[in-house]
Amino acid sequence: MDAAIDVRGLRKSYADVEAVRDVNLSVAVGEVFALLGPNGAGKTTIVEILEGYRSRTAGEVSVLGEDPDRAGRSLKARIGIVLQSTGVDPYLTVAETVDMYRGYYPSPRPLDEVIDLVGLEQKRDTRVLKLSGGQQRRLDVAIALAGDPELLFLDEPTTGFDPSARRNAWEIVKNLATLGKTVFLTTHYMDEAQYLADRVAVIAAGKIVAEGPPARLGGRDTATAVVRFRLSGADVSLPSSIASEVAAEDGGFRYQSEDPTRFLNELTGWALQSGVRLEGLNVSRPTLEDVYLRLTAEAEHPEMAEAVS
Repeated sequence: MDAAIDVRGLRKSYADVEAVRDVNLSVAVGEVFALLGPNGAGKTTIVEILEGYRSRTAGEVSVLGEDPDRAGRSLKARIGIVLQSTGVDPYLTVAETVDMYRGYYPSPRPLDEVIDLVGLEQKRDTRVLKLSGGQQRRLDVAIALAGDPELLFLDEPTTGFDPSARRNAWEIVKNLATLGKTVFLTTHYMDEAQYLADRVAVIAAGKIVAEGPPARLGGRDTATAVVRFRLSGADVSLPSSIASEVAAEDGGFRYQSEDPTRFLNELTGWALQSGVRLEGLNVSRPTLEDVYLRLTAEAEHPEMAEAVS
């Protein structure tokens, strides 16, 4: 089985509203895949269809080689789900909670291994109500891992986390990838998708509008690069060959090109020869967030994209 998830022509309608429109996507075994999109774009509908909790209107869906709309306990025993919010008995300890969920599966993962994997070994005997928000989220992941699933669905797993807790959660997901687990992630955080995902897909208005590795999504790798810099002295002037190519910006200069190599060579060569320091020298291409905002805006307001073009 090359694909853990394979979706072709997926549609979901609610009365006259088409929430998901002709979606095609594939997730390889062992891949971390992120689905990005604004609220109401269709992310949750797609995930629930993949999990087997919502039926589809049309299309073909395969999850671990089975149709989730027809599969029973056999498929559910092979997947783990981390919802945005869960409810567990607050008076059970971490170990008791994980062990209880392990009992629901035919081939559970060893208890101590699960607890160690999510970094809760020091909280093993702590009651759930005494855990911090980040620790409770780790417990949610532990519950999803209790049955040793092949495929894990993570629905916005770090919403509300502080930066430190988010980084810890990311490392847990990285650990899952090293174990060969397939991870299907939904998130609103672009840095999270950039760090974790092998591939991302952007959905807007019910349709997939772009798909690919985060570094190349929407042509990021070939988009126009922007070089920004300031000169160290007020009386320093750029040579005419460079000055004609830059624009003034916030007390400094800006240069744009798909390939800034020649310009950077001339600029830095001149600075070295002249003893001039280039302050704040920075070369940037569109971030994943820049691309995401452009793609979703074009999909939701196509008249704006047509006007710009």
